Amino acid sequence: MKKIQTSILTIVFAAGGLLSPPVLAADIAAGKAKSATCAACHGNNGISMIPMYPNLAGQKEQYMVLQMKAFRDGERKNMVMAPMAAGLSDIEIANISAYYASLDPAGK
Repeated sequence: MKKIQTSILTIVFAAGGLLSPPVLAADIAAGKAKSATCAACHGNNGISMIPMYPNLAGQKEQYMVLQMKAFRDGERKNMVMAPMAAGLSDIEIANISAYYASLDPAGK
């Protein structure tokens, strides 16, 4: 009986691995290149010089992914961010998020 349970678990885990989407690391260099328009409000190093715009340097990567997708998909409303995020693909969002997450929040 134990051998059957072990075999079933092995099959379930193997099938789960085959059916799950691949996890790909984001491309920080591509994110930096794509972030050029972001710098106007969020600063060249992710530290905004304008008080009303948030600093992005050191921001948590997954948080940024969720927020940019929300702007892009209209779930989060903002007159400035909605058009900026509108044309971004999921991969571009992941890359930009990885880039800003890699930056030092102290600006060093």
